[in-house]
Amino acid sequence: MELIDGKAIAEVVKQEIAAEVAGIVARGGKHPHLAAILVGHDGGSETYVAAKVKACEVCGFKSTLIRYENDVTEEELLDRVRQLNEDEDIDGFIVQLPLPRHISEQKVIETIDHRKDVDGFHPINVGRMSIGLPCYVSATPNGILELIKRYNIETTGKKCVILGRSNIVGKPMAMLMMQKAYPGDATVTVCHSRSRDLIKECREADILIAALGQPHFVKADMVKEGAVVIDVGTTRVPSEKTRSGFKLTGDVLFEEVAPKCSYITPVPGGVGPMTIVSLMKNTLLAGKKEIYT
Repeated sequence: MELIDGKAIAEVVKQEIAAEVAGIVARGGKHPHLAAILVGHDGGSETYVAAKVKACEVCGFKSTLIRYENDVTEEELLDRVRQLNEDEDIDGFIVQLPLPRHISEQKVIETIDHRKDVDGFHPINVGRMSIGLPCYVSATPNGILELIKRYNIETTGKKCVILGRSNIVGKPMAMLMMQKAYPGDATVTVCHSRSRDLIKECREADILIAALGQPHFVKADMVKEGAVVIDVGTTRVPSEKTRSGFKLTGDVLFEEVAPKCSYITPVPGGVGPMTIVSLMKNTLLAGKKEIYT
């Protein structure tokens, strides 16, 4: 069993980005500029946004954090999104999800200019990805592809089972693993809460990607010998052993499953750091105007 060290790979990628940014600036170009809108004080969102701001510093980006309280109106938030669309200095921006219930996440996503949508959630980016055109790919699936590449994991002709059908991870991951490229060319099955014979499907997987948000859902009897297991789950569960009072828990029961795997990601330190670094890669593309002029 080999542990897929997402934290270490993320640091390597950030240094690669920083070197490229230094070259751009030396040639008279500008530092890429990423903005983030954070609504409220959700613990998970606070942690992720802080990590994104720190990653911007390492990569040589400018970053702007815009905060609102939970009672911000939908129209006020949409107005700020429109302002960022028009701000020529900002290359890309994100609106951290989830949002309060009185705000339509879909309306916010669709208001973002797709050319600045470095989260890759806008329907134009999702549509372009689905047919293999250049676009900003959703950060978590893109991070998983990067891990697969960096560890030279074979995907061609392999059976890939994805647990979860979310718009952010499950659906784009399925499309990317089917694409005529590497990583890709896999035979993909998407399982969800209504799937029959779910355990049987998982047992047949050469590559199992768990993105359900259900702690310790995947157990040893669901995984075949030699499988590659990618754990996307990051559920905060109470813990008396940590200073914060909680710990991040994956969808995979790591201690049981790991001995059966050829490769496996830990939680934390697996997919999470790669999600952030993928956002940095999209911001670099936005700064270079490489996809959309």
